[in-house]
Amino acid sequence: MKLETSKGYKQVIKWLKSNRKKPFKFQTDAWQYYAEGYSGLVNAPTGFGKTFSIFLAAVIDELNTRAGLEKRQAKKKAMVKRTSGLKLMWITPLRSLAKDLARAMREVCMELELDWHIGVRNGDTPQNEKLKQKKAMPEVLIITPESIHLLLAQKNTHSYFDQLQCIVADEWHELLGSKRGVMTELGISRIKGLLKERHPERLLRIWGISATIGNMEQAMEVLVPYPDVPKTIVKADLEKKIDIRSILPDHIDLLPWAGHLGHKLAEKLLPIIYKSKTTLIFTNTRGQAELWYQTLLALDENLAGLLAIHHGSIDYELRNWIEDALHSGSLKAVISTSSLDLGVDFKPVDTVVQIGSPKGVARFLQRAGRSGHSPYETSTIYFLPTHALELVEAAAIKEAAKTQDIESREPVVMAFDTLIQYLVTLAVGDGFDEARLFFEVKETYAFSELLPQEWSWIMQFITTGGDSLTAYNEFSKVSLVDGLWKVESRQTAMRHRLHIGTIVSDPMLKVKFITGGYIGMIEESFIARMKPGSSFTLAGRVLEFIMVKEMTVVVRKSKVKRAITPSWMGGRISLTANLGAILRKKYNETLYKTHQDIELDFIFPLFQKQEKVSHVPRDDEFLIELIATKDGHHLFAYPFEGRQVHEIMAALIAYRLGKTTPISFSIAMNDYGFELLSEQPIPVEENDIKNLFSPKNLAEDIVASINATEMARRKFRDIACISGLVFQGFPGKYIANKHLQSSAALFFNVFSDYDHHNLLLRQAYDEAFYQQIEEPRLAAALQRIQNSKLIVTKPESYTPLCFPIKVDSLRDSMSSEELSQRIQRMTTETEKKNKKRHEH
Repeated sequence: MKLETSKGYKQVIKWLKSNRKKPFKFQTDAWQYYAEGYSGLVNAPTGFGKTFSIFLAAVIDELNTRAGLEKRQAKKKAMVKRTSGLKLMWITPLRSLAKDLARAMREVCMELELDWHIGVRNGDTPQNEKLKQKKAMPEVLIITPESIHLLLAQKNTHSYFDQLQCIVADEWHELLGSKRGVMTELGISRIKGLLKERHPERLLRIWGISATIGNMEQAMEVLVPYPDVPKTIVKADLEKKIDIRSILPDHIDLLPWAGHLGHKLAEKLLPIIYKSKTTLIFTNTRGQAELWYQTLLALDENLAGLLAIHHGSIDYELRNWIEDALHSGSLKAVISTSSLDLGVDFKPVDTVVQIGSPKGVARFLQRAGRSGHSPYETSTIYFLPTHALELVEAAAIKEAAKTQDIESREPVVMAFDTLIQYLVTLAVGDGFDEARLFFEVKETYAFSELLPQEWSWIMQFITTGGDSLTAYNEFSKVSLVDGLWKVESRQTAMRHRLHIGTIVSDPMLKVKFITGGYIGMIEESFIARMKPGSSFTLAGRVLEFIMVKEMTVVVRKSKVKRAITPSWMGGRISLTANLGAILRKKYNETLYKTHQDIELDFIFPLFQKQEKVSHVPRDDEFLIELIATKDGHHLFAYPFEGRQVHEIMAALIAYRLGKTTPISFSIAMNDYGFELLSEQPIPVEENDIKNLFSPKNLAEDIVASINATEMARRKFRDIACISGLVFQGFPGKYIANKHLQSSAALFFNVFSDYDHHNLLLRQAYDEAFYQQIEEPRLAAALQRIQNSKLIVTKPESYTPLCFPIKVDSLRDSMSSEELSQRIQRMTTETEKKNKKRHEH
């Protein structure tokens, strides 16, 4: 039957017409595929109704099922019972998305007179609501990956999914490259397995909803790896209009440095805020968000009450209030981190501002889509550079947006810690049959390469603790009961349920006024450095630290105007590989004027100066600057591969240089290049440089140069927490970070000495190599350098390209006042040298 002739389809079309709406072709395609039993992935620009492409497919299916029941009733002249229960499970990565989705879905059901109950289940859901759901599941459940696993850790879980028709992974690109994606894969495989057992005739549909990513086919394969399931990608043939505008300074500093320019441009942000209904201002870190909130308020006191700040460390109730105020349009501007990146449809938002480089094309376009959320509106996003060279990134992003050159998200595979946690989760619930579960796990993309001997090791690990921990009873968690593997100890089960999830951060402490009322969360390591009486900012307020009492930071309002901005472990994001490639191309275009970018025209004098004192590298060249100053001997190299790759590359080159001559270096880096600084001349000859940057013996040299064991040891802390090796404590009584670290280090040492085949140990080294060191990307960068023309210059002083790296290296060891004095001195010295050179 053609779907268009069905009763449900006609009902939905009629409802859309009454709202003066018409479905897009990609939506009707998705409805048709859904009706035919397909699974797959929907890809469409932000604001075109990706949610409705699948939600309305499920609604049409339900309306048609009911119409069929009514027909059968009429024929039999008797009641045919309609089943209730969970029909649609909607997985979402962010809690802030759930409320918005539920609101939109409830409106649809109400207007279509469909008596579906829409439930939400995540860390913010009250306990009484969860109990209600346990007694009677809603027809639609919006849930996070962690909450699915918490459901699987309950008894009689299978009954929850008896009526389930479809599982949707919303914003799938966001989950894909993380262990939360692996949790989603495992959760889906279990639910699919339970349904197959109880209802072999039932076809479970699995759909993903995703923004554009470079590896769309692979993204679908990870979500729906099952050979017995028909699947397809539904791609919208629509383009979202995006207007990217750069905020340009009045004049350009010929020696740029990070952060310096941003706050100077804050004045130019005020007219943008006032002429827009509501503006979302994105920063890359929580610390930056706090700083910008204070900066804008100091500039214009009239913004008090109209400006808010939103990030993951702000109290849930306050975040809720901000989200509601965004919906109602009562706020002029909200400064946010990635906590408002995804899917939330705030209609009053008509302008977005990105402060500093977003470091990736996908992230920038995702944020741009938060404005002009309706299909034919233009999304307007302003780019506010924090230093002059970021204007080149603005031009690069514009080009990437035009050519749709968007990053891929690499799926996580063989995450043994997540698998171990999952097996114990199932054992805490109804238990599992080993042979059946091994088949289910092998069907997932993440564990398709899992070997029988690795599975045996994991089973041994959860039942006895493995070779090295057999003597300790607490590691014998799972035992065989009536043919199923189960956790019998109530204490083990309770402890396990408390820490289901794969996000392990520095323990967070709640921050509370001495008079009552929560403000948010702060990392323990930050508070450990605070003295009573010192002040810090959180949620846009300046707070005075009084004490830590029962894992709560007690504060009062501070009288001081300026205070320390907290740093969260979110740290700095690194430049993506394909943005780096476009950036190298843009550097040539700037100097040779083969472009139409106003940003590159504006920055032209800086590139003229770089060419005069050193060189501007073309994209087939690799530039090295050797400079001697009062500070010592500097080697600056410019691979344009992002901070993370540069950190490892710098250590590698320092190690290789030190092999021929004993020499010590200090290292600094940014997204464009790195610096090696030594007190003695650097023993480098031009014809040796290509050898120094060779990909030969890379793995061995990395291990020798960066203490890979130490990196793996740091990774192991998270692995130990996720796999349940170390207990993180009870709510409100979390174990201090240093104790977690030392417990994890103890296990790391034991496994290193006595259990070489330990899979968790292997995983720690793999994560250090492929995630932190990014070894494949480093090897590709070194290979590219081999194929490039080498340019070595010896400038007399700091150049526009190296200056930001130099300033970054000073930032950690100086107060902001000392730093600005030092920069002033360096700038003056450089200008003097250039003037002398010019006179000669």
